Amino acid sequence: MASTSPGYGITIRVEGSPDLQPVAHITSALSAAGATITALDVVESLLDRVVIDVTCDTVNADHADEITDSLNKIEGLVVRKVSDRTFLLHLGGKIEIASKVPLKTRDDLSRAYTPGVARISQAIVDDPTNVRRLTMKRNTVAVVTDGSAVLGLGNIGPAAALPVMEGKAALFKRFADVDAWPVCLDTQDVDEIVRTVQLIAPVYGGINLEDISAPRCFEVEARLRQLLDIPVFHDDQHGTAIVVLAALKNSLKLVKKDISTVKIVMSGAGAAGTAVARLLVKSGAKNIIAFDKDGAINASRSREDEMRAWFIDHSNPTNFAGDIHEAMSGADVFIGVSAPNVLTEADIASMGAKSIVFALANPDPEVDPVVARKYAAVVATGRSDQPNQINNVLAFPGIFRGLLDAQAHKITDDLLIAAANAIADCVSASQLNASFIVPSVFDPQVVTKVAAAVKASV
Repeated sequence: MASTSPGYGITIRVEGSPDLQPVAHITSALSAAGATITALDVVESLLDRVVIDVTCDTVNADHADEITDSLNKIEGLVVRKVSDRTFLLHLGGKIEIASKVPLKTRDDLSRAYTPGVARISQAIVDDPTNVRRLTMKRNTVAVVTDGSAVLGLGNIGPAAALPVMEGKAALFKRFADVDAWPVCLDTQDVDEIVRTVQLIAPVYGGINLEDISAPRCFEVEARLRQLLDIPVFHDDQHGTAIVVLAALKNSLKLVKKDISTVKIVMSGAGAAGTAVARLLVKSGAKNIIAFDKDGAINASRSREDEMRAWFIDHSNPTNFAGDIHEAMSGADVFIGVSAPNVLTEADIASMGAKSIVFALANPDPEVDPVVARKYAAVVATGRSDQPNQINNVLAFPGIFRGLLDAQAHKITDDLLIAAANAIADCVSASQLNASFIVPSVFDPQVVTKVAAAVKASV
């Protein structure tokens, strides 16, 4: 059975007779069903009944239903209620606005609002640079999406994208004390997206584009970077690329190989794949063979698509035209940003000695990491329940912290590489091993070091 996850955690309220020994029955049933019990509380104990709340992690929603059914089948036990802990966490949303100043007296109101606030507005009129010093702009980021490429769910629209953007905003605050706000746009027209972001930009110190499908995301980012005097960062592209580069840098150090000589096979050539490949090439990679849904990208492919044109010009130096299974033979590195189960056990076994596998499709990777670890020296995924999680949260909080602190106006490739190096350097030589190639997302030095590296690169 697949691993259980807190993302599918449930709390089940069960009632039974004390004579039945309900705790023993509950724990036995849940263990047999493959649940991971995380808490068990007796919430009511009377002569004729005992009420118990048992909290457990499950594999998925279907598994949660199976577990509940298993309890209902035990004679003498009654399932009163099942609460999905993830849904409970989202009730009412995950973020809020809080005032930074007291508003308890007339004096407070006079300074925070009228008449005092008029002086602040006039100061900005007199010197527009005061807007960063005297307003929220200095520490505020817009998390902008059109809902067209959300997680692995696809084109689900702006309303369904909102919980994800709320989560992103919460991470900004938690890890870098950046005030971020979801901006979910009810349009997927490039011109409308660009114009809307341009119109709201005066409020923000930076724009984080999120979950906009390729190839539109490239045009949106490029046009906004030309129009705005604040940094524009598409996290699905650059955040992923930064963390992959950091992880690969440390992995290559571990297996004693050089990025300029390794053979890299990539599955996925969309927004994330293109950004990863561009940053790897910028860092010295010379032999990348990339695959999309139509196969290997080589000189015979059409150049109409900007992403494909870049791959044709900068990758596949031998013009390889076989399938991905053939390409894996002798490969040093596999990087997957595509879909589940792209590779087989035989593919991993055919790789070169001390191979590196980054299977980053989420929630189901390109190859089972347990299988991959039989052959590869280093294995990473995008999952939190596996070692070596390649997660964008290692990058974007520190990047925007540095950009905002520097009052930056643009983002460069050198800045992205500096951020990747900072993340990699958070893992010391004594810490580096096959199960620890990137720091924990909760390592407090990550944001500090990334922010400092970004600020120095501006």
